[in-house]
Amino acid sequence: MTVVSLSGVTPGFFLLGVVFILLVFGLLSFGILRMFQLRFRTGWFSFAGAVASGIIYAVVLDKWYL
Repeated sequence: MTVVSLSGVTPGFFLLGVVFILLVFGLLSFGILRMFQLRFRTGWFSFAGAVASGIIYAVVLDKWYL
């Protein structure tokens, strides 16, 4: 087991990752909650929002950091 250096991670990249994780998993959990409440339309919109957020994240990551 070795020590991992995080000195190469910029604050902007870190914040982008945090916002992405909170947004996508928040939308997924909200969608699952709405499905259990039998509000299928709102649940599917939340799932679509999570997918759209993932695509937007991939585009932003490709343009700014890769």
